[in-house]
This record gives sequence, structure tokens and C-alpha cells, in this order.
Amino acid sequence: MPAIAKASFPALSAFCLSLLFFAGASHAQKAWVVGQSAPLSGGNAAFGRDIHDGAAAYFKSVNAKGGVGGLPVELVALDDKNDRKQAGVNTQKLLEVNNAVALFGYASATLSLDAMPQAEKAGVLFFAPFTGANPVRKHSPVVFTMRASYGDELEKMLAFWTGLGAKNVAVVHYDDEVGTQNLAVVTEYLAKQAKKPVPFALKRNTKVSDAQVDQLLSLKPDVIISTVLSGAAADISKRIAAQGKFIPTSSLSFVGAQQYIEAAGEAGAGVSISQVVPNASSPLPVVKECAKALKDAGITAVMNSAHLESCIGAKVLTEAMRRSKKPGDARALLASMSALGSYDTGGFVVSYSPSQQHGSKYVELGMVTRDGKLRN
Repeated sequence: MPAIAKASFPALSAFCLSLLFFAGASHAQKAWVVGQSAPLSGGNAAFGRDIHDGAAAYFKSVNAKGGVGGLPVELVALDDKNDRKQAGVNTQKLLEVNNAVALFGYASATLSLDAMPQAEKAGVLFFAPFTGANPVRKHSPVVFTMRASYGDELEKMLAFWTGLGAKNVAVVHYDDEVGTQNLAVVTEYLAKQAKKPVPFALKRNTKVSDAQVDQLLSLKPDVIISTVLSGAAADISKRIAAQGKFIPTSSLSFVGAQQYIEAAGEAGAGVSISQVVPNASSPLPVVKECAKALKDAGITAVMNSAHLESCIGAKVLTEAMRRSKKPGDARALLASMSALGSYDTGGFVVSYSPSQQHGSKYVELGMVTRDGKLRN
């Protein structure tokens, strides 16, 4: 008996170790954990919640059908209050505590700046940030965007306004790294026409005053190009309207169309906003699919462009999960996204490869109507 026990000990040890290994593997692959840092409170909370809800609704529809590869998709969203430092802290937690296999849908370039290096160090996919700014379009092995660049958006709106004869172009931008880069895009475009923009800088996360709007109007712009968030953009529109004036204005998609419309009220009529996904009322299959997902998830608000973009992004990410060679594995998911190729989500096509990390160049200009709708 002792001999038997002695002979059995190595085998027993190996057996126990194998149990621990498989238990650990099971734990590591119990879900596709998708991490998100978003402004769920504070001045940009409406936008952040819409981004969260669009993705959460789609993932819920996926889980109702059994998940992906036998694993559910778990969206873990942490509130960054639209603060860059907090977004960086949230990212560390999502990667180290929640073991996220992907980071998804960060609400701006500013909120992404401290997150992207962490994702790169961890070898984790950083997918579909809600920005077309240059800092997120610099080459990184882990950063994959879904939307057109701000350069694509600005070129479309500038071609429209300069084609109508606009010469004095005022650019409202934030006085930080991302804001000055947006200004640089306009400057480069207008230089081809021997024109220079008139810059007008604002501080991020602050209210716009009457004095600032007076200063903006004193520049006598033919058109205002706005690259700021909905709160600041709406403040400007309302203060201009209160003076009985109207200045043609175009905003980047960054403004959040529905958020701007609600904040500006009647003063928003006539403002054009670039869109990087189809209109949320279009009859495309992916639009209908996302509208149904939101309704099934209990979202009573009418689907807007932020909901839709986030839902489409969640669908693309889910497709990469389906094609992943190892369910629940971060590196396998990153490789799958890199090799995704052309993928039609249902009327909106994205394309990815190792040399193509920006999925779409789709841009349309929509105009806010008097009844608070965005029409293309």
C-alpha cells in the first residue's frame, strides 16, 4: 500500500495541477468582458449614456441568443465624468481588475489619450472611440476606429461653405491638444485656397459667456465651424439667436447631434452637423436592427446617432468575437479584428486589415430643422 501511495503521488499532483489549470482557464474565459470609460455624469452625461445604451442594447440581444462562442458579452462601464485623468484611472481598473478583452466606445479623443498607451501595453484592442481626431489615428497595433476622421468631416463642410462663397471662417475649438489639432486641419484645408481661418479658443468643461459670444461675433464670420461639445455649441447658438442674429454654423459629429438639438432648442434650427453613420431614421437593415435592440432593452427614447453608432460598433466587435480563434481571449480578438476584412453590418460597411485600422470614411451633412429633427 505505501508503495502504491508513493507511486500515485506524482500522478495525483499532476491531476490536481491540471484541475487548477482548467479551473483557471474556465475563470479567464467565462465572458467576453468589454470595458468602457464614459461620461455617465457631468456636463456630457447625455452623450455618454447614449453611447453606453447603444452598445449595451446590442450586447443584450447577442446574449439572448446564447452569446458568442458559448460565452456571454459583459459590458463594464465606468464613469469618467468627462475627465481625462479619470478615464486613465478607469482604464487601468478595466484592464487589471475586470480583465477586459477589449476597450470600447470612449467618448472623445481627450478621454482616449491616457487609455490607448495602456491598451497597447496590455495588447488589448481599443475599438471605436467616438472621435475622428488625429491623436487616435496615429498608428498603433491595438487602436481600430470605426468612423471617418475629422479631416474627412471638415473637408466636406468646408467644401460646402467655401463653394457658396464663404471667406471668413471662424473655428471654435478647445484650447488643448485635440482642439488645436482640429484647428490645424481647417488651417491646412483653407491654405489650399489661400485663406486662413480665424481661431476662437474655449476652455473645455466651462460655460460660454455673453462676452465670449460678443467677441466671436466681432470677428464677423461668414460661417462658424464648431468643433466643441453640445453644451458649449448650444450656448453659442442661443446667445447669437438672443441678439436676433443668425450666423451659418456647421458642427463636427463630435457635438452629439441629439444632445445639441435638445440643448439648443429653437436656436439650433439651421445648424448643420456632420454625421458618420446613416441617419437614425433611415430604412437600412442595421438601423432597424439597432432600433429593435434598443426597444427590446427597454430604452424608451427615440434612437439617435450616438445610439446607432455605438450599436453598430458593438455589432462589428461582436463579429470579430465570432471569428476569433479562442473565445474570451484578448490577443485572439485583436488578431481577429485586424483580419476582419470588409464587413457589411446591414447597409453600413467597414473594412479592416493589418494596414487598414480605420474602418470607414462615411460622412453626410445633416441640418437641424425648426421642429428639432436632423435631416440629411
